[in-house]
Amino acid sequence: MRRKIPESTLPKLNRSQTITAEGMEKLKEELQHLWKVERPDITNKVTWAASLGDRSENADYHYNKRRLRQIDSRMMYLRKCIDDFKVIGYHPHQEGKVHFGAWVEIENDKGLKKRLRIVGYEELIGAKDYISMDSPIAQALLKKEVGDEVIVKTTAGEFNWRINTIEYQK
Repeated sequence: MRRKIPESTLPKLNRSQTITAEGMEKLKEELQHLWKVERPDITNKVTWAASLGDRSENADYHYNKRRLRQIDSRMMYLRKCIDDFKVIGYHPHQEGKVHFGAWVEIENDKGLKKRLRIVGYEELIGAKDYISMDSPIAQALLKKEVGDEVIVKTTAGEFNWRINTIEYQK
């Protein structure tokens, strides 16, 4: 049996509670999919496996019960995110400067170019060109303009980048 660790002893992560409109839509779609498709399917499998009798050695039953708990846990998390996160959309005053939701092309002194979008942490899954607004590079880029040089300080050292372009999805 697992021992529950009191939340007061867990380290607090300083994550922003912001998300883009596209990110919020994806969270809502995932919640709907879990509720309307996956959960009913797994519930049917649990019911079927339970009808077979002895559950102590019934792998289908145990696997699907665990999957059902995972789905329920993810759904609770998504509902909390949808309720708590603040959607930050594009506004014309953002033009010319790096703000949340911006696509930024940066280049280092060796000519390496990267195109990144600054988003909330929940939007990072499956998106290789998205960075969290809480990351060191995003923090260095915020409120800067095209042509500005930024120094990104990380545990691996300091890195210099120049901002080439800033774009927003409108």
